[in-house]
Amino acid sequence: MEFTSLIFLFIFFPLFLLTYFIFKKRSIRNIILFIFSLFFYAWGEPIYVFLVLFSIFVNYILTKLIAKDKNKFIFILTLIFDIGILVIFKYVPFIVTSINSLFKINLPVPNIILPIGISFYTFQMLSYVIDVYRKKVKVQKNIIYLGCYIIAFPQLIAGPIVRYATIEEELDNRKENMNDFTMGVRRFIVGLVKKILIANVMGLITSEILSQNASVYGFVGSWVAIICYSFQILFDFSGYSDMAIGIGRMLGFHYLENFDYPYIAQSITDFWHRWHISLSTFFRDYVYIPLGGNRVKMPRFILNILIVWGLTGLWHGASVNFVLWGLYYGIILLIEKLFLKKYLDKLPRLFRHIYTLVIIMFGWVLFRSLTFTEITNIFSSMFMVNGLGNLNLFGYINFFNFNTLLAFILIIIFVSPIDKKLKEKHPVIFDIFLIILFILAIMEIIIGSYNPFIYFRF
Repeated sequence: MEFTSLIFLFIFFPLFLLTYFIFKKRSIRNIILFIFSLFFYAWGEPIYVFLVLFSIFVNYILTKLIAKDKNKFIFILTLIFDIGILVIFKYVPFIVTSINSLFKINLPVPNIILPIGISFYTFQMLSYVIDVYRKKVKVQKNIIYLGCYIIAFPQLIAGPIVRYATIEEELDNRKENMNDFTMGVRRFIVGLVKKILIANVMGLITSEILSQNASVYGFVGSWVAIICYSFQILFDFSGYSDMAIGIGRMLGFHYLENFDYPYIAQSITDFWHRWHISLSTFFRDYVYIPLGGNRVKMPRFILNILIVWGLTGLWHGASVNFVLWGLYYGIILLIEKLFLKKYLDKLPRLFRHIYTLVIIMFGWVLFRSLTFTEITNIFSSMFMVNGLGNLNLFGYINFFNFNTLLAFILIIIFVSPIDKKLKEKHPVIFDIFLIILFILAIMEIIIGSYNPFIYFRF
């Protein structure tokens, strides 16, 4: 089930809220959240819901043993279990394919369907287990409460990756109130608008352009497509995060921010302080720092960076392009940290901004392209190897229409803190603006227009 579906918006979510707020007792509300979350996940993954339940049960039992005497063996066993499930369901086909290619053999490649959201809920389990072992959080003695943390439907499918420490207290003592609820509604609508009125429009343009031959889209088409894809992936993912944070706020949970206007960044280092914050901080705290971080000799520091960013790429998918994307950023960040940053800081903001955006867009070419042929075609076109392209393509794909114009207007508003300033200075106008956009978004959903979701596959 998706937040952008009519079933969720007009049946599941209203029914959940009605059932949830009928009861005052915290334990009953958590049970309701747990049951509805199971149903939410089972709607799209009826079989794999049992995998999630099994993982919750195993982690519940083992973390209680870990907390009892800080048992290192049980701790390692739990990590192997959680990471093992992720590897089996997400990476085994990739590993077998790579072995076949490397050793020129023909091992059968298992056809394993990837459980939705497995990367997100596995990382939440890992953060809980590690923090219990480090005694940074108390072990959860109520399995339903632990289940609410792992599979609460607001952030179950695509994050943000919520640390147990963030909501440890709120699982038992959160205070739902009208102020939080109204703020949550606003935030949810912002996310819905980003997804439907911006990301979907940008995604359709990208798909239609890049489905053509490279000689057709050429220089102009390739740049337009990658610019549109850059906006698609930002508003697709940040839109989902907004909706998740908004629903959590309605229920009294205060999830941490996951995006902080990343396209206004002045360097790639700055960009990764603003993009998918919950993932970058996870790797920083649970991988980079334990490896020694930057408190080691230069060769080990370089290795630490490459390990973290190789894993970051691999987290996004079992494919060579994701690994290349991760290592690409690892190398860029190393270059910035070692010598480029001090020169960048002396440049005017405009030049720093252009540099950052170009590096980001080159990265999205690697991220989106599943084959080396696609990567080569897009990059060669971006550097005019395939000529300007056929400009009649933009008429063919109906580029110049109301939806595209509206999307670009909304991009200007939401890509930088303009929306925040509008909300602070003119709250009534902002709310009216959101209501109008919400109606337009619902109309688009009813029409059944282009509506993919990039991060479902992660």
